[in-house]
Amino acid sequence: MGMHTKKKINSIKFHVGACLLGFFMIYPLFWLLASSFKSNDTMFLDTYSLIPKVWNAVTNYRSGFAGVGGVEFVTFFINSLFVTVIGTAGCVLTSLLAAYALARIKFKFSGFWFGCVMLTMMIPPQVMVVPQYIILKKLNLIDTWMALVLPWLFGGAFFIFLMVQFFRGIPRELDEAAEIDGCGRIGILFRILVPVVKPAIINASIFAFYWIWQDFFQPLIFMNSARKFTIPLALNMYLDPNSYNNYGGLFAMSVISLLPVIIFFIIFQRYLVDGIATDGIKG
Repeated sequence: MGMHTKKKINSIKFHVGACLLGFFMIYPLFWLLASSFKSNDTMFLDTYSLIPKVWNAVTNYRSGFAGVGGVEFVTFFINSLFVTVIGTAGCVLTSLLAAYALARIKFKFSGFWFGCVMLTMMIPPQVMVVPQYIILKKLNLIDTWMALVLPWLFGGAFFIFLMVQFFRGIPRELDEAAEIDGCGRIGILFRILVPVVKPAIINASIFAFYWIWQDFFQPLIFMNSARKFTIPLALNMYLDPNSYNNYGGLFAMSVISLLPVIIFFIIFQRYLVDGIATDGIKG
């Protein structure tokens, strides 16, 4: 009886500690949501409070959706959605093709090229901006949506590595059986292997969606027209040190900008867990 009571107490301590830790982790989101309901005058008077002293939600969200610089926030939202969806699809597809070639097709120096791909993970993305800008300038793509999409269409080293590990856990007998049935390499990939590596593809999609959606640096360098700005750049425009800072609109639109990421994660979170727990097919 004493051992049972001790285990129960330990379980209660664990869950209470986990709940407290979870609250501290999610508190910034609660604070952001609560701040979007506060008025600009009282927003920083009760900074840590989650209950507004003066409710100003309608004004904040109305001013936020009205946009800035003569451009409505919906325009920024559509820009981000377009760039993120196209960029995610292209990045995941090219990463899948590269991973399949490196993991399942025998060619000369395949190990060397895989090592080169892994080495690119050590290069800071800021270093790549200058050569990317020069290339896009030569192609007359600066200040176009293609400038934001094109860098993502050549895959990502992290995603290639993730998928290669999944491919290596799949028995090659599946490929051989498909070849006997008349499948080509593309057929083997999309009919046989893709259903097996679905968790890795979903994981790559989640990370790519998040990284492209919140990217601030590349749009800052490649875009000039306010009407073509994505959400991260648009949110920065709500703050003007030389005039009025619309903190209410900023926090309100920050809440709106988080919704696609949260919804996308909730829909595919079970695949994220599967991707962590699965090492491929066990022969």
